[in-house]
Amino acid sequence: MTLGSTGQIAAPTRSTGSGPYPRLILRDAMIVDGTGAAPYGPADILIEDDRITGIWEPNGASSLTERPSADGAEVMDLNGSYVLPGLIDSHAHIGKPEQAPNADYVYKLWLGHGVTTVRELGAFNGLDWTVSEARRAEANEIAAPRLHIYPALRAGTLDGPTPVTADEATAWVNEVADRGASGVKFFGTSPTVFGAAVEAAQARGLRTACHHDQRRAAQVNALTSARWGLDSIEHWYGIPEAMFRDRTLQHVPTDYNHNSEPQRFSQGAHLWLQTAERGTSAWQETLEELLELGTALSPTFNIYIGSRDAARVRTSEWHSDFTSPTLWEFFEPSADKHGSYMGDWTSEDEIAWRHAYVKWMSFVNDYKNLGGLVTAGSDSGFIYKVFGFGLIEELELLLEAGFHPLEVVRAATLSSAALLGIADELGSVEPGKIADLLIVKDNPLSNFKVLYGHGHLRAEESGINRVGGVDFTLRSGIVYDARELREDVKSMVAQERAEQH
Repeated sequence: MTLGSTGQIAAPTRSTGSGPYPRLILRDAMIVDGTGAAPYGPADILIEDDRITGIWEPNGASSLTERPSADGAEVMDLNGSYVLPGLIDSHAHIGKPEQAPNADYVYKLWLGHGVTTVRELGAFNGLDWTVSEARRAEANEIAAPRLHIYPALRAGTLDGPTPVTADEATAWVNEVADRGASGVKFFGTSPTVFGAAVEAAQARGLRTACHHDQRRAAQVNALTSARWGLDSIEHWYGIPEAMFRDRTLQHVPTDYNHNSEPQRFSQGAHLWLQTAERGTSAWQETLEELLELGTALSPTFNIYIGSRDAARVRTSEWHSDFTSPTLWEFFEPSADKHGSYMGDWTSEDEIAWRHAYVKWMSFVNDYKNLGGLVTAGSDSGFIYKVFGFGLIEELELLLEAGFHPLEVVRAATLSSAALLGIADELGSVEPGKIADLLIVKDNPLSNFKVLYGHGHLRAEESGINRVGGVDFTLRSGIVYDARELREDVKSMVAQERAEQH
């Protein structure tokens, strides 16, 4: 048993999944390829070892006239099931011991929802442990998505305090690069440290992401860091501040205390309410400069959805079977736990957030329409959001923001792959790409709810039935029964509950 610096339990050696096969044929698939192209099928997909090597489809006919030979091949008859690229969660955390009983719980929820790659922002279980998990996943030693590790520039990631000079920041970046990091996550620090660290990361080929801490946003907003070369803006912090024209900072109550999370999250909505309106020069100039700089947006709409409807997130249907008691305890209101701020959430708070979402979603949709890169990330493990489920909800919220269903899928696949710098290998269903795929019987473009692991209620002639849930997840050509993975999670949750009584 390998423990992280926090005591988190590493995943056991893989004992599930079949393959990869020398030849695997997916027969009669409907393909949503992730590029934005319209679905097509029936089609046959040939996978050899871990690569898609061919796709056979009709040429102006209603049925396949040529098919790959089944000789010596494993064949999966899909009968019209939908095949999508494996989902890529652009903002994820494995979860510390107070959020997840072990890493296996998290990985199986991800794979059980078709998530085959995650950008792990923070490495909060310790850099060396998290990099070890990433290497084990890459070697298929564990049943897990591939992990791209972005340690946070803060005390605790490495021995010693948070860097406070440019030289210390450069040394810190070089050390995490040497120890296997893929990128760096920032929460906001002094302009000197931040700028030097971004420059050092670029020199080492590391990518960068930032949650712009509101305490630093008056010094470094989203445009400031984008001009330095930051790759992605996480959540939304720093964007409203970049559009201020009638003020230089957020106007907070005079008794405001940033360390009070109820106050901090309550006032967060007011950033959007205080900033420029859609269509103004400030709004448009900010969009256009971010586009010119090539900065990506990773909005994570789902993680804040409880702020506009607290009851909804507390009572989500999947909690009963899939939320670990450990995670549920972390969710419960507490001044000591990040994101557990809903002890006295008010109607006024929810109304302010509903108005904020309108502007926030408009900004993200406008950016997408200009050609900006927008990805899909969940940030699950906080604010009643459960691993896997949160990313599916993110798809629904991108739809609410104005994305077409095909644009939603692209955000969660090829666009997220582009942000990670792996679009040549992953993110679409095309010959030559690694075989990271999800298979689901129902059409997710018609209703993303069929991707939720607990299923979707549908009234049929036979009665009200629960349908949906990803059927199979392929990761590097290995076929995982997503239904079995979700049953494993349900058993973990039931066992943990039994042990508490």
